[in-house]
Amino acid sequence: MNICVFLSAADLDERYTRPAREFAERLGKGGHTLVWGGSDVGLMKVVADGVQQAGGRLLGVSVDFLADKARKNADEMVFAKDLAERKATLLAKSDAVVIMVGGTGTLDEATEILELKKHGHTTKPVVLLNTAGFYDGLREQFRRMEDEGFLPRPLADLVFFAEDGVTALGYLEASHGRQ
Repeated sequence: MNICVFLSAADLDERYTRPAREFAERLGKGGHTLVWGGSDVGLMKVVADGVQQAGGRLLGVSVDFLADKARKNADEMVFAKDLAERKATLLAKSDAVVIMVGGTGTLDEATEILELKKHGHTTKPVVLLNTAGFYDGLREQFRRMEDEGFLPRPLADLVFFAEDGVTALGYLEASHGRQ
């Protein structure tokens, strides 16, 4: 399975890198392909290293203005002209999506895939990996949106919140079998 991971390129502390590394190792050992932003820095590098060291494949989708940060030894690297094309390519090349910790770019990517699901433009499973409670506030906001009628579909149809990588990957593998 090609699993797109949206995540930060920032250097982060162990409470975020350790769970990301564990998830990456499981992804690689499971024979899956990591589809990611292609950067060889920060948390993106941690995850790519873990997948590659565990025998998984790397498919990067970078953007022209970040070409100098792109991983040199990815199995495949695609360069998009801008961030919108990058998002579209990441989603086109994946079977499922995992959203890890990140900043505004990660949030932008997350809301785009959820909006596509909301409107029925994709059925790909989406997991929000809530490492160290990072997305507790967002989960609460989504629940409020659901409770107050802003979501035309149940939240559970849009995204699965996982507290750890084992649960996240298990959900994706089970979901992929149902597609």
